[in-house]
Amino acid sequence: MNAFVGLGANLGDAQASLRTAVQTMAQWPHTRVLAVSSLYASAPVGAQGPDYLNAVVKLDTKLLPGALLAALQAIENEAGRERPYRNAPRTLDLDLLLQGDLELDDAQLTLPHPRMWQRAFVLLPLRELAPERVSAAQLAAVQDQRIRCVQPGDAWAGGGG
Repeated sequence: MNAFVGLGANLGDAQASLRTAVQTMAQWPHTRVLAVSSLYASAPVGAQGPDYLNAVVKLDTKLLPGALLAALQAIENEAGRERPYRNAPRTLDLDLLLQGDLELDDAQLTLPHPRMWQRAFVLLPLRELAPERVSAAQLAAVQDQRIRCVQPGDAWAGGGG
């Protein structure tokens, strides 16, 4: 089943953290990295701090949503992710955005990701990988958010996109 994961970081070597996350996902059993979006720089939303680097990864995985979320959180923890307060700067942030057409809403996970439609740093890279998932109206709703493309996916992710 296809899954889309949002990646972000704005502390330390953010690009290296994102690249390592993609490489780790590619090593999971029953999972393949199908595509990696371009790398974007974006201003923090609802927070202060340095700009984020963001991207989206398209996976083909047999992992169930809860297992996929746990695996993503393990990568964050390995990268030194801390959660001192809401929207704090971070070494790595991995969000499960979509998994097939599943709709979930429980204490552990909500799919689709509940705030993805409000964030240019999710919608622009997602549109690269799955244009049918992002409408013109959704893009128009986030057009005032500062974001710019930094590098194509195959360049920053080491040939993964």
